[in-house]
Amino acid sequence: MTLLFAKFRLQKNTTTMVRKLVKGEKKIFGVCSGLANYFDIDPTIMRLLFVVAFLGFGAGLLIYVVMAVIMPDK
Repeated sequence: MTLLFAKFRLQKNTTTMVRKLVKGEKKIFGVCSGLANYFDIDPTIMRLLFVVAFLGFGAGLLIYVVMAVIMPDK
């Protein structure tokens, strides 16, 4: 029984993946691509969200610049 439990724990630990927020494929700074990879969505959708945030709230550009400075490269 203990051997079976140890095997299950080993399999469980090998399947867990650690996600890390890094810049992705660059159009300008790679912020949208990195966020899209982190959240597992299409980069175009993330870029559209930033455009809507910029046009609608005015905060999109500020958030983008801050993220470009603080996000590490690959």
